[in-house]
Amino acid sequence: MDTDPIVPELYDALMTTRAMRRFSAEPVSDDTIEAILRAAVQAPSGGNIQPYQFLVVTDPAKRRAIADIYLRAWERYEPAVAAVTPEPKTAEAAATHRRNWEASDELARNLADVPALVLVLMPDIDMVVSDLQGDMDVGPLAASVYPAVQNLILAARAHGLGTVLTTVYRVYEDEVRAVCDIPDRYLVAALLPLGHATGNWGVAGRRPAESLTSWNTFGNRARPL
Repeated sequence: MDTDPIVPELYDALMTTRAMRRFSAEPVSDDTIEAILRAAVQAPSGGNIQPYQFLVVTDPAKRRAIADIYLRAWERYEPAVAAVTPEPKTAEAAATHRRNWEASDELARNLADVPALVLVLMPDIDMVVSDLQGDMDVGPLAASVYPAVQNLILAARAHGLGTVLTTVYRVYEDEVRAVCDIPDRYLVAALLPLGHATGNWGVAGRRPAESLTSWNTFGNRARPL
């Protein structure tokens, strides 16, 4: 049985903040971007290390350069993924798949027109620590980066803006790094176009949580009595 959320407005935002890939040309103010980033850095990170930097690209020439790189990456990536993607099992699934790929293609071809691109950077370092018993791998550095990205996405929604986490540019990441003089010691962990979305907010199609949840033992879908 569903239970009512304590903060219904927050829950509604969580349930309906979907990936946005189509944007108008309406500008986004620097003040709004800074407010969104202030919310992003409130996300938790391991040891509160905040191992990320944000690089906001609003200069039209730099946006165009990044967009050109992104499109080249997309034109390699799309057919390679299409070749290994199983055929959808239903007409509805096929239609959803087609819409998603069309939106992704449109973003790739219009990225330069999005008012702001936010690059999320993280240092290219190894987080493994050691003691006399050996190495201890307590998780990737990205685990302390992507919570801030999700905060950014939700904060953008609070300001009426849309975005989507993209990584296709990584096919040519060195070229993206060169456009903005990003030092080699940083990886570009994500690129988020930020603007006024032309689509609608709503609940996206997802597999039910129940189908992905085990209780106490892997594979046990039954809740404890």
